[in-house]
Amino acid sequence: MDAVPLRIQSVAMSRITSILVLIIAGEMIFGLPFHTARFFRPTFLDAFGYSNTQLGDIFAVYGVTAMLAYFPGGVLADRFPARVLMTLSLFATAAGGLYMATFPGPFQMALIYGYWGVTTVFLFWAAMLSATREWGGERSQGRAFGILDGGRGLVAAGFAMFAVAVLSLYIPADAAVVTNAVRQQGFRTVILLYSAAAALAGVLVWFFLPHPTAPVAVNKRRPLAGMAAVLRRPVAWALAAVIVCAYCGFKALDNFPLYGVQVLGMNEVEAAGLTAYASWLRPLGAVAGGIVADRFSASKVIGAMFMIMALAYGCLGLAVPVSTELNFIYANILLSFFAVFALRGVYFALLQETRTPKYLTGTTIGMVSFIGYTPDVFFGPITGRILDNAPGLEGHQNFFIFLAGIAVLGLLCVLSLIWMNREPNIDDPH
Repeated sequence: MDAVPLRIQSVAMSRITSILVLIIAGEMIFGLPFHTARFFRPTFLDAFGYSNTQLGDIFAVYGVTAMLAYFPGGVLADRFPARVLMTLSLFATAAGGLYMATFPGPFQMALIYGYWGVTTVFLFWAAMLSATREWGGERSQGRAFGILDGGRGLVAAGFAMFAVAVLSLYIPADAAVVTNAVRQQGFRTVILLYSAAAALAGVLVWFFLPHPTAPVAVNKRRPLAGMAAVLRRPVAWALAAVIVCAYCGFKALDNFPLYGVQVLGMNEVEAAGLTAYASWLRPLGAVAGGIVADRFSASKVIGAMFMIMALAYGCLGLAVPVSTELNFIYANILLSFFAVFALRGVYFALLQETRTPKYLTGTTIGMVSFIGYTPDVFFGPITGRILDNAPGLEGHQNFFIFLAGIAVLGLLCVLSLIWMNREPNIDDPH
């Protein structure tokens, strides 16, 4: 008599476990290539002895391999279970961290980042999105992807704060007295923590992510024909341009720890904590952006966020800590984080707003990701050169003005998309 309620409870628990595993895996897969440089950039640069330009070029290698992996990764995800691909990806990514912990030179580190471009995108990205879509079913796609991105933000911020606490055991408040050997020892511990987290996520995926409820379907449509249809849709190009500008804003968050040290006078641990604390805005921004987008439209939310980004980065580009209230600077930092996270939680909702045919959803995501995430290739080298050409306050001011310009460009892109949406034949890819 209690069999039915127990079965319902079991299904509910299984769904909760599945989305939690997807959230953990979906963030920890990027811990080694991104979190170590985002939250700990000054320590990263000093421990490895890299310049901003060298680190930017290393990220460009990741961007090239990742960009080339998006479309074939989607094809792979159509043919193999997400559980298998994600597990392999997490273990392979964790293994790269073991070599990173030996503090290799710039060339060897570039090879690691190129390798991570394959493990985190070709084997993982489309598989994770496929598993999330299956979890959401027919009626809960928005909620599924909103929970995924907001949850990933919580995992990123929580684990970063834990890693910052561990690093503080090695680096005291007066970082000037710390030798580079001690700094390397502390940062090696951080790297190994992220490696262990990726491997643990792989275990969780293998044991707790369910097998697909149906055999993995093979898309019988010709991939090249689908890509040609997508390329003929102007709104797809506009969407890709929006994501390029939004992703530049996201990549810019990696430089705030360096800004904290070089301009705001923080030590390395305080600067890492600044980004870690601000990252708690990610779930708030993603969820709030999604709710408002459902009430009005995704394009209007995106336009508003680009305006906020332009304003916040413009203010930071003009601010001088000596003559400017620090609270004003911190407020604009938090505004920029919130706007970026809201953009990340909303921009793929434009697929529905632009009436993308369902049979072109995967191909559109592949094409849009291929173009939209190209900042992985060019943004790091540009950033490194801006900062190295004018070290200190001037370089950071130039960088923020550059970002404000990108935000204005993003606003123009979304306005063009809104205009295209008014065309009656927008949903005809032929």
